[in-house]
Amino acid sequence: MHRIAVFSFYNERGIADDYVIFLLEKLREVVDKVIVVSNGDLSKHSEIAVKASCDQLLVRENKGFDIWGYKAGIEAIGYDALSEYDELILLNDTCYGPLFPFSEMFSEMEGRENDFWGAAAHKEMTPNPFTGTGHLPWHLQTYFIAIRKDILKSADFKKYWVNLPEIKTYTDAVLLHESQFTRHFTDLGYSAEAYIDPEKYGSHYPAFINIDEAIINRFPLLKRRLFFHDPTFLEHNAIDLPRALRVLEETSDYDMNLIWRNVLRVSELRNLNSNAALMSVLPDKRIKGAGAPADYGNVAVCAHIYYTDMLDEMLDLTGNIPVPYDFIATTDTPEKKADIEAALAKRAGINKAIVRVVEQNRGRDMSAFFISTRDLLVDDRYDLVCRVHSKKTPQVQASKGNLFKRHMFENLLNSRGYVHNVLDMFHDNPSIGFAIPPMIHIAFPTMGHSWFGNKPRVAETARLLNIDVKFDDTTPVAAYGGMFWFRPRALRKIFAHTWKWEEFDPEPYFDDGDLAHALERLMAYAAQDAGYTTRHIACSHQAAHAYAMLEFKMQKLASVMPSGDFLWHGHVLSEWKKAGYPLEAPPPPAPPPPSVKRSLADLNLAIKSSLKFRVPILFTILRPFYRGTRAVLQPVSRRNEQRTS
Repeated sequence: MHRIAVFSFYNERGIADDYVIFLLEKLREVVDKVIVVSNGDLSKHSEIAVKASCDQLLVRENKGFDIWGYKAGIEAIGYDALSEYDELILLNDTCYGPLFPFSEMFSEMEGRENDFWGAAAHKEMTPNPFTGTGHLPWHLQTYFIAIRKDILKSADFKKYWVNLPEIKTYTDAVLLHESQFTRHFTDLGYSAEAYIDPEKYGSHYPAFINIDEAIINRFPLLKRRLFFHDPTFLEHNAIDLPRALRVLEETSDYDMNLIWRNVLRVSELRNLNSNAALMSVLPDKRIKGAGAPADYGNVAVCAHIYYTDMLDEMLDLTGNIPVPYDFIATTDTPEKKADIEAALAKRAGINKAIVRVVEQNRGRDMSAFFISTRDLLVDDRYDLVCRVHSKKTPQVQASKGNLFKRHMFENLLNSRGYVHNVLDMFHDNPSIGFAIPPMIHIAFPTMGHSWFGNKPRVAETARLLNIDVKFDDTTPVAAYGGMFWFRPRALRKIFAHTWKWEEFDPEPYFDDGDLAHALERLMAYAAQDAGYTTRHIACSHQAAHAYAMLEFKMQKLASVMPSGDFLWHGHVLSEWKKAGYPLEAPPPPAPPPPSVKRSLADLNLAIKSSLKFRVPILFTILRPFYRGTRAVLQPVSRRNEQRTS
């Protein structure tokens, strides 16, 4: 087939990331000509890259979302010229791909008889979630749609685009085009088909909800929104993005770094880490085996040792590092410096020992880290560094302080095999720049509140350092307790700044809002700004304890709530918060019972799914007689993330 493509693009910063360039280059392998329409100016670098990857670049004002971008591209080609092609491809930048060769999908669809087709379809929904009445019709997803010659040469096609209404909002985009395009042309007698059919997956939006199964079936596109959408939606619909990513790594040669480099710029870090499950529970035996290479570059430990009675405990743990390493230490007195140097001299595995006395005891481990060791960590002399300090947390009960200490030490340095796995993780995943223990929650009220008054200072410091990312609303991704593994490049912006001792609070201090607490919460976001992901890491026994206690706490909270799922509980508690947490409020209503129509629709879907699984031949015979199952959940069919006019 002779094909032409219109690619509609938008980025609020004018940046066409590498995933866009890769997609365009692969698209050119299956089409004769590519027209890129940018809804807004491009940076100079991006303009050069896009022009090199397409046949024509059109830059227009950001109006009408991607839909009017399609319209501009169609008009630039010309309706008469379009009729000379077998297919017009309309696609946008809301997907990563192709995960598998485009030729597979195009070859499959060439063998199907239809007048237009899409990569994916959305099932009919009643009532329409955007209006509360009527229904949202079955429709092809317009992020990738192919229109064939019979439509292209018809007056119907030109009439549709000439009369396209003004699109001002996301809802307009769905109601006036996304959900109407398919029905408009099928009502005129044209036939439509989807590469992946909702009927085969048992959900209303398989390209999103069943993305793991879709990728197993070699679906070539991965919606970007899966990474930064509200995790509540993914939890409610059991969307298994982590499984999809595992399958992708096993079956595709798509460069995952194309995803991380883009998604880090647009995501709230906790949503990203939750949706993609950026956490590794690592065993104490090396996964790669004892004989595997261990080329990790230059490794160091950077330790602040105020309590020298913890020195042997810390050195026993750092002794689990399976390769030679430098030991950089800071402390507050010359006497302690001598003790530390004497202890280090007795330990095997240490290449070089560097011990320094801090100029002032202000800011504790954080000031020592970013001032006293700055010259060692601001450049590229080290590839990986483990940051630890002698933590006692004297302001809390001893058992709590000891648990917090073990939580950090063991999740970073539990055993020789465990540390091997941590270092292998960094080696095999260049996108990881920061590795931290999971958030401490046993005996500490961190969940949902761990900005603890530090967010304004974090935002102020981020502006100072030109760190430009989105901050999470309530619970930052952070190295609580100030211990972690990191690539120095990931924290370069913090180290590059010349901090002063006077900027840190003097002793004694335990209050939030100071620079030390702000830097503790800023580091993961500095890594994000530098293009690196943050990975939570845990050893098995720490993960077991944390999960068991977390499950207890969650079920305890749920037990005093009305019966319902997490989505409903979140709604009830949000309403209580909006009302100011009244103590004598009437009990919240129970979730609304399903209607008879909804119950019948659910039963219909369950029967179809069961037949398909158990008696596929009977399912095929009966399929033409099925009525569409009706759903009630709002789709995520188009990108809500972009195109504000």
